[in-house]
Amino acid sequence: MSINIAIVPVAGLGTSVLPLTKSQPKEMLALGRKPVVQYVVEELASNGIERILFITSHGKSSIAAHFDIDENLIQYLRETGRETNLAELNYERQNIEYFYTRQRRQLGLGHAVLCAQPLVGKEPAVVALGDSIIGRRASSNIVSRMVEAYETEKADVVIALEAVDTDDVDQYGIVDVSEDRQGLLRIRGAIEKPFAADAPSNLSIAARYVFSPAIYQALHEIEADRQGILQLTDAIDYLIQQDAKVIGIQLDPGVKRYDIGNFQSYFKTFLEFTLSDPEFGVSMQSFVQNYLEQLDQQADQIEKG
Repeated sequence: MSINIAIVPVAGLGTSVLPLTKSQPKEMLALGRKPVVQYVVEELASNGIERILFITSHGKSSIAAHFDIDENLIQYLRETGRETNLAELNYERQNIEYFYTRQRRQLGLGHAVLCAQPLVGKEPAVVALGDSIIGRRASSNIVSRMVEAYETEKADVVIALEAVDTDDVDQYGIVDVSEDRQGLLRIRGAIEKPFAADAPSNLSIAARYVFSPAIYQALHEIEADRQGILQLTDAIDYLIQQDAKVIGIQLDPGVKRYDIGNFQSYFKTFLEFTLSDPEFGVSMQSFVQNYLEQLDQQADQIEKG
């Protein structure tokens, strides 16, 4: 794959899931057996990415530590006869080079991507949000499909898209599309978190992008919003107005985005990943079913007085 570098923003403070994120990054919250960001990295690796640039901030050092090779831990597991646990550390030895730079001020996702410019330079790059998993077990090939479309269509931007409920459009970047050609949607507008009445569609930006270097100039040109935030969606819309070619690709049927942006989405994702665990999933399903039956019985007893 010609594009083999991904920018992974992980600088957000995670205020929507406090106090969980008081002393640990949102991206390091556990989902089943792994932290969120490990699923993201494994997805990127399976799609041919060989270099990952994390955009971090204060308090995010545990992310770098997680992907470092821990020789002391490996030696300890071997010396104590816990060889079976070594397989859980195989992710450390993926064919990926890791780089880190800081977003020193919390000025939004657009600003985080802009922080990558001095290191990425004139290369096109994938952008994958570090708190969003695509597909259960991060098994999606959406990044490979996007890179292929970027190259064959000579696009400036390619965006992953997911249809959402109309009531939820105010939580996402939403796009306006003008045509669908063999699964490739030509995007003619993008707006960040619109009111439902103002949304041009129900197609949301699904946390994966492929950008040409033109995105950096757009981020320099646009203005921050009222909160001083530099919106990546606004930069995409700016490029569209400059006649850039922006393509959207919907996630495959049955593949969805798991966005760890608030407690409700985190709880749902944690539950789904737990119930589908290859070893403990069936027993956990029985546990949850029995627990719900007990709650129903308690409710009946209360109702009967």
